[in-house]
Amino acid sequence: MSGAVTLRGISKSYGETLAVSELDLSVEQGEIVALIGPSGCGKSTLLRLVAGLERPDAGTVAVGDRLVAGEGQGWVPPEQRRVGMVFQEHALFPHLTVGDNIRFGLDRQPRTEQEARVLEVLELVHLPQVVDRYPHELSGGEQQRVALARALAPRPEVVLLDEPFSSLDESLRARVRADTVTALRATGTTALLVTHDQTEALSIGDHVGVMRAGVIEQWGRPVEVFERPVSRFVASFMGDADFLPASLVDGGLGCELGLVTIRTDVSDAEVVVRPHEVSLRLPAAGITGAPAVVDRVEYQGPFILHTVRLASGRTVRSWQPHSVRYPVGTEVLASIAAGIVPRLLSGDAALADDPT
Repeated sequence: MSGAVTLRGISKSYGETLAVSELDLSVEQGEIVALIGPSGCGKSTLLRLVAGLERPDAGTVAVGDRLVAGEGQGWVPPEQRRVGMVFQEHALFPHLTVGDNIRFGLDRQPRTEQEARVLEVLELVHLPQVVDRYPHELSGGEQQRVALARALAPRPEVVLLDEPFSSLDESLRARVRADTVTALRATGTTALLVTHDQTEALSIGDHVGVMRAGVIEQWGRPVEVFERPVSRFVASFMGDADFLPASLVDGGLGCELGLVTIRTDVSDAEVVVRPHEVSLRLPAAGITGAPAVVDRVEYQGPFILHTVRLASGRTVRSWQPHSVRYPVGTEVLASIAAGIVPRLLSGDAALADDPT
């Protein structure tokens, strides 16, 4: 596969604020990539550099096999980059119908081809019936799908989506997100999505890039980023995580919840435990675990989040199915769920996996 977007050594500052720092990124043809990170980490700036809405201070940007920005390489303006943009607030022209909004980027094509393409992309997003309506006559989800149709209409090399679902309510966001991914997959369109929503990044991205302070701290498949975080920051940002000190015990490395790994080459570390990895049981004959007391209970629909206090005073969180609810004050035994090998940290960085 040829690269759809390639960034090499990209940097961008605003005054003394460094937004993107010597960053490399390669997105393959047909991939959907999710960039995620806290506010101010540089993810939207990165998108704007690809789109041509910002000029890099250093490095190069290529869209497909064409260099569009770089030192001594000239400058290709946004309208000539074959890049589509979908913004958080849709950015539809309020005085134009849906059809005219989509036709806006097709002005160089014959009218008959324009009409055919408008209907084609509206069918793709399941909205052929709104072609003659105005944006204010549409729901938020419909406006977002029209914005996607407009971005896809000129058949761009890549579509850039800047937090496109964040203004929608949760149930609508999930539905529009699924429709968007279906449309992108159906057309084989390469997409680069910026989001602050961990679930969104993990569910959409073929690859996920976790950004902090202008760099990509971890790049990988969603399962790798979530289950094997490379740092304390990634572990904390990509879902809930608790950290327990670990040390050598009989049989390997253990923490307050029990044996973690049989490796003995680490004298002390921290164990990353997520709520779905912590098992809670009522004390009974044959049941083992660390004594704990339920501190807090939060109903979350399908799951009940229990926060338990261990004998050391440290707390960990545990998800239980909605049918299991231990009242505050209940004495339980906490342990790491069977089959789980937690991530280990030394300082802020993850330790390499045990080669055995």
